[in-house]
Amino acid sequence: MEHIAIWVKDLEKMKTFYEKYFNVESTELYHNKKTGFCSYFLSFEEGSRIELTNKQHLSNRIAESLGYAHIAIAVGNKKAVDVFAERFVEDGFPLLSGPRTTGDGYYEAVIQDPEGNLIELTTD
Repeated sequence: MEHIAIWVKDLEKMKTFYEKYFNVESTELYHNKKTGFCSYFLSFEEGSRIELTNKQHLSNRIAESLGYAHIAIAVGNKKAVDVFAERFVEDGFPLLSGPRTTGDGYYEAVIQDPEGNLIELTTD
């Protein structure tokens, strides 16, 4: 997969979140003045990218509706998942589940980003 795009309300806040916790590198802000569309591409050291996108008149997010459910970010081994989960809790982000081994064999913890998007922290 090349990238996944996420509609967000606050581009700067979300960019800062992913830079802080996942050490991504961001492009310069892209702004289409004609349409009002703005975005950043965030690149991980390896693998895919996240595109944070924004425009006027977006509908509010509806939890557990059809469509994308979450993104999973591999952070290393089980200890790394535990450390990431602890850091998010210490910084005031909700830990929704885990760390645990799921029925399908993943070791993961599930958190929310500042706008409520689900992120699975998992092993490599």
